[in-house]
Formats: sequence, C-alpha cells, structure tokens
Amino acid sequence: MKLIPFLGFSGQTHEAMAFYAQVLGGKVTSEMKYSDMPPSDNMDGCGDNPGPSDPNLIAHSQLEVGSAILMAADGPPSSGQGTTTINIEVETEEEAERVFKALSEGGKVTFPIGETFWAKRWGMLEDRYGKPWMVNCMKPY
Repeated sequence: MKLIPFLGFSGQTHEAMAFYAQVLGGKVTSEMKYSDMPPSDNMDGCGDNPGPSDPNLIAHSQLEVGSAILMAADGPPSSGQGTTTINIEVETEEEAERVFKALSEGGKVTFPIGETFWAKRWGMLEDRYGKPWMVNCMKPY
C-alpha cells in the first residue's frame, strides 16, 4: 500500500507542480487537461462537459521524486474538502534549510525551521499557493 497526497487547486495545478518539481528535484510524469478526458455521463468536469470554467484546467498531474509521488488537479470543486499537509523528510540539515526557504518564498512561515527534540531541523509553512508543508530532518533514533 502507498499513501499518495493529492492536492486540489483552483487553476494553479500546472504552475504549482512545476514549482514543486524544481524545488524538490523531481519530474512531472503525467499531466492531463479536462478537455483531454473521454466523455462520461457520470463525471462532471470531464470530457464533453469540462466544467464551469476552463476545459484547459488540469484534471490530473503526477510528480515523482525518487520513489515518492504527489498528485494534484484543478477541482472540480467539492464541498467538505479538507486540507492536506505534505511532510518532506530530507537527509541533511542543509537540504532542510534549502527546501524550507524555497517553498516559503512568497508564502507564510507558520513555524520557523529549527531544532526540535525529534529533528535536527523541522519547520512548517504555507507556500505561495496556500498549501501547508512540514520539512523534517530527523535525528537518529
């Protein structure tokens, strides 16, 4: 079993996933627009019914960094959607500082990166797209 975080955006999926790929050293391996999807009677926002806004919005995007996967899409909007926080565990304090700084540019630091009882470096932020992240550089057990 794998747990794969899935992020919902409002028209920013392409830009956000390209940014995350750059910061994390990964690659967007899949991207599909709503207009690329086959018609379906039971899927609002797909195929012939691309949704209320733009058929060029992203219906699916997948970013791969090593063996990790992150997925995202532009809607379709749904009620009751919760927030997903992404936790990144890195090997070195330098990498933690670099990733934290890059992700927080244009965003908001919610807990400054620093040493904790479990980590050499840990911090929380909200990136420029409003998505929450944690950066962890764990201490040896």
